[in-house]
Amino acid sequence: MIYREFQDIKLSALGFGCMRLPVKDGVYANIDEGLAAEMVDYAMKNGVNYYDTAWGYHDGNSEIVMGKILSRYPRESFYLASKFPGYDLSNMDKVEQIFEKQLEKCGVEYFDFYLFHNVCEKNIDGYLDEKYGIFDYLIKQKQNGRIKHLGFSAHGEMNVIKRFLEKYGAYMEFGQLQINYLDWEFQNAKEKVELLTSYNIPIWVMEPLRGGKLVTLAENDEATLKALRPDENIPAWAFRFLQSLPHVTMILSGMSDMAQVKDNVKTFECDKPLNQVEMNTLLNIAGVMTGKTKLPCTACKYCTSHCPQGLDIPELIKLYNEHRFTGGGFIAPMALSAYEKDKLPSACIGCRSCEKVCPQGIKISEMMTDFTARLKEE
Repeated sequence: MIYREFQDIKLSALGFGCMRLPVKDGVYANIDEGLAAEMVDYAMKNGVNYYDTAWGYHDGNSEIVMGKILSRYPRESFYLASKFPGYDLSNMDKVEQIFEKQLEKCGVEYFDFYLFHNVCEKNIDGYLDEKYGIFDYLIKQKQNGRIKHLGFSAHGEMNVIKRFLEKYGAYMEFGQLQINYLDWEFQNAKEKVELLTSYNIPIWVMEPLRGGKLVTLAENDEATLKALRPDENIPAWAFRFLQSLPHVTMILSGMSDMAQVKDNVKTFECDKPLNQVEMNTLLNIAGVMTGKTKLPCTACKYCTSHCPQGLDIPELIKLYNEHRFTGGGFIAPMALSAYEKDKLPSACIGCRSCEKVCPQGIKISEMMTDFTARLKEE
């Protein structure tokens, strides 16, 4: 197992994500505890020492099950991470109540790592609002030794992460981002990495396989990669990409069965970062994948000056591209939840004034209609 230095401890470069544990009868809340325990046992025996759970995973049962499983091991043999669920705004005034319950659910006296969960457009104001006392409470728990290391995770856009770091950056010991070779350009992961690096914040990675999208590729793309590394399986390329990024400390993988655990452990037996040719090849593949559905907006903003509704058209196109490529998901709806009703795609009146000045010839009114329909379907 590869290990990374973090302050005065060694962390396995592979972290065990506990959001996609095996379940019974296809019910997300019904974790198969026996199989999950076998997976953790294999991971522990092969050097994985970081386990990442959260309040909402498996409808609240992940913390309970992981607490039971990890209780079989000496407390000093693993590092446990959980998070404050600020993705639900109704939790904002319940930080003490939730934190105490989390310790109880996990059966521990402290968390090695604790995060502000999912800093994003809809909760940034709440996270920054001192009336809720979230930051003050968590810092107090750190001072009391009940949180060893405090950090945050974020799916939000750059401006949201910047606001968070401007206020709390000096206190953040690590930051967790969605990073993979598909999102390196598509979701500005590269710029987000640079932002955290400017604060000297070590980087944790979530969604390295983009929710499974990078487990298999088009036949010709797989052949291209196999020609470069005949013995490397396709999922391993996603991890090798991340091993090539110097500021990445922890790579989380939400594993659902024993085969995934064994494959990932094997991949992390050694570092095999990409050379420049391999990196360029992988990013070119990603560009083709996203380019098949992506509207070619350059954010020139000619359109916004001609929109009678004052819509942020480039940003809406960006969210549309994400939503369309992913086939739904939570990122676009999450971002749009922070918009006023009269600034949503549904506010477009179809006047086409924007289209008359768009250098790319994008049919913006049709995009708005389609986006609205897709959101309603969900």
